[in-house]
Amino acid sequence: GFLIPYFIMLIAEGMPLLYLELAVGQRMRQGSIGAWKIISPYLCGVGVASVVVSFFLSMYYNVINAWAFWYLFHSFQDPLPWATCPLNSNRTGYDEECEKTSSTQYFWYRQTLNISPSLEASGSVQWEQALCLTLAWLVVYLCILRGTASTGKVVYVTASLPYCVLIIYLIRGLTLHGAVNGLIYMFTPKLEQLSNPKAWISAATQIFFSLGLGFGSLIAFASYNESSNNCERHAVIVSLINSTTSIFASIVTFSIYGFKATFNYESCLNKVILLLMNTFDLEEGSLTADNLSEMKDYLMATHPQEYAQLSPQLKNCSLEAELDTAVQGTGLAFIVYSEAIKNMEVPQLYSVLYFVMLLMLGIGSMLGNTAAILTPLTDSRAIATRFPKEVISGAVCFINCVIGLIFTMEAGNYWFDIFNDYAATLSLLLIVLVETIAVCYIYGIRRFEKDLYTMIGRKPNWYWKLMWAFASPLLIISLFIFYLTDYILTGTLQYQAWDATQGQLVTKDYPGHALAVIGLLVAASTMCIPLGALVTFIRKRLKRESVSTTA
Repeated sequence: GFLIPYFIMLIAEGMPLLYLELAVGQRMRQGSIGAWKIISPYLCGVGVASVVVSFFLSMYYNVINAWAFWYLFHSFQDPLPWATCPLNSNRTGYDEECEKTSSTQYFWYRQTLNISPSLEASGSVQWEQALCLTLAWLVVYLCILRGTASTGKVVYVTASLPYCVLIIYLIRGLTLHGAVNGLIYMFTPKLEQLSNPKAWISAATQIFFSLGLGFGSLIAFASYNESSNNCERHAVIVSLINSTTSIFASIVTFSIYGFKATFNYESCLNKVILLLMNTFDLEEGSLTADNLSEMKDYLMATHPQEYAQLSPQLKNCSLEAELDTAVQGTGLAFIVYSEAIKNMEVPQLYSVLYFVMLLMLGIGSMLGNTAAILTPLTDSRAIATRFPKEVISGAVCFINCVIGLIFTMEAGNYWFDIFNDYAATLSLLLIVLVETIAVCYIYGIRRFEKDLYTMIGRKPNWYWKLMWAFASPLLIISLFIFYLTDYILTGTLQYQAWDATQGQLVTKDYPGHALAVIGLLVAASTMCIPLGALVTFIRKRLKRESVSTTA
């Protein structure tokens, strides 16, 4: 149900827009701000919007690397700290909050985040997480210190190492008990999802984020290419490798997810069987997973009163229900995987491999984000002539690190979710829409064809022109309408807060100040486009008036 929208988005959005951004950067030899300014002075706001979105992304995204460092440092302990619940203060039993949830969730929400009960209770900065965030930014700074020369060398490691770890995890994942259940769940089509606008929005978001469309990083990196570089071939190859990697990683994830779901399902069955055998004094081996349903009916008929008293304690175990409790984002990365890892043989080894892989992926993404910010800054003569690259890079990293301390507070994870949900998605749709319209209808598709012919020696075929001029803009407009309609129908925006007394997430309404921040996040980037055009118009008008006055 998701793969169909995903591949449609890849063909209609991913490949065409990747080719467009690479070609623009390679032709204009500028970062995002300069490139769109060359196409039209009124489009300077498009580049600024891309930089603002990349800045927002850098502010919160490196916190994921900080969490990965935290888990990596704890992966060398035996047993793993999230394998069992800690003892209470009296050392007479397990911690009460942990008993109500699971050891992995407790380690994430309490020992890692020390999360507050709501967004209003900000709490203090967690110094351990603050140190991990500082380390994450120090690593990023060292990687970008010498510009694209050093970044390129680092990317060889950050791009290739995850493949090695994924192959190891694939071999291990496919040999895990219950892995097949996860793969069947993944590849069983749910065609009813095709009528759900959220599935299409999710597919587009996945394509945009995984390829880096609209952030300005592709334009920034492409501006350093040779002018004769075959960007068309690279756009196709990168798109296909990216999507193949996504599916490959999904197979690994769902095999491990199947193992986790099967483990939880069988643990549930064993608890129910043990409870029934002890209560009704049944013979050893008389009650199994195969005959559990029949034995329940038999015990209900023969011992109605005892069974009725026991009934509230009997969980309804379901493999399908375990598989349906899908999670995404930080929940998948730090809860589901860590829960699966703790039940593997030699869990420390697989934990170290996994969190090193997560760090490589996170650092690789951060290199692209920071390049999208730094390239326009170093392209600016006013800044580049006053400060060396090392100082500009250091300033960007330092500012992001200081602001990022917000996400290490007790309510930091709630702010992380706000930035993750609202800082980029809507803005990216608008940025990419304006980019396609600008190239096709302002710069002119025929003029763009000639540029491509000059660079790679041939004009784009009908597929590229059809996607750029019609299919991609129409699809983006449709997604834009879906996105806005979804938020209007949702009503009051809500978030998931951790309730320590229940040991689970509860839904709460966003407070007024959080809604104001959400509005500012969306407006800060989207308003750059019309404001940029307005400022350019006013400047030209004033210049014209001053010339006529002088004459």
